[in-house]
Amino acid sequence: MSETTQTPKEIDVRTLIPAQRHEKIFQLVAALAPGASFVLVNDHDPKPLYYQLEAEHPKQFSWTYLERGPAVWRVEIGKLAKAA
Repeated sequence: MSETTQTPKEIDVRTLIPAQRHEKIFQLVAALAPGASFVLVNDHDPKPLYYQLEAEHPKQFSWTYLERGPAVWRVEIGKLAKAA
């Protein structure tokens, strides 16, 4: 039996300089189809990014911590279907 659920793509921003990280993440969020998501991999808690996304795109995305440091933080960010 085949699995139909797709695993979200992981985007590791740890290799980018800090000034480029938010720009890259906002591009990815803007490109998400309703119901789609990706996993952000970072070297610190990206909570400030959550507040920025919520301010610019209120109630349009999901934010789920998958791993909470201390060395690696993984957050699944998705575009809500109702945000279409």
